[in-house]
Amino acid sequence: MTSETNQILEAKFAAAPVVPLIEASDPRVAVATAKALQAGGLDVVEVVLRTDAALDCMAAIIAETSGITVGAGTILTVADAKAAAARGGQFIVSPGLVDAVVNFCKEEDLPVFPGTMTPGEVQQAHNLGLGIVKFFPAKLAGGVPMLKALSSVFRDMRFMPTGGVSADNLGEFLAVPSVIACGGSWLTPKAAIEAGDYDAITSLAREAVALARAGRS
Repeated sequence: MTSETNQILEAKFAAAPVVPLIEASDPRVAVATAKALQAGGLDVVEVVLRTDAALDCMAAIIAETSGITVGAGTILTVADAKAAAARGGQFIVSPGLVDAVVNFCKEEDLPVFPGTMTPGEVQQAHNLGLGIVKFFPAKLAGGVPMLKALSSVFRDMRFMPTGGVSADNLGEFLAVPSVIACGGSWLTPKAAIEAGDYDAITSLAREAVALARAGRS
């Protein structure tokens, strides 16, 4: 991982420790969604590779916005990671821990946040030299109590809970000292995007920033 990229992410997470997920099939919609989130104070986004046009959407956000750090999520294979890196992805997020994906990202100096949900997976990530992992699916994997248990053992690890995180529990997750940021799709509701109601997305982003600041205070 490059120290520059890490410093940028750390600074942005310190200001607004929330990473919204963008799932889109139309690059124009993806760009509009990213701009709406940025207007609400969130400028780190994860574009999930769950549509055929996901990489085009990610590349469009990178090309047509300024100041937004754009990563690729739902990376399942090294081929996925290579494709995302080739299109300009600035960090990689996986639902699970795959050594080959982590090693590729390390070779490319590309920040990677693999999914973990058990002590064994966190220990494996630690032994691969990672200091930050995704905790997924956060709510089903034990939520805040599980994070506290993992943090007591893996004292140097930091976590990014995703999956089941919402406005209702965001503050609880962020109150755990080892949590660096939370990811979630509640900030980009499908109904609002389909209706072109980007003001609603901006409002959700602003709410998340306020909740995050309260949770960290």
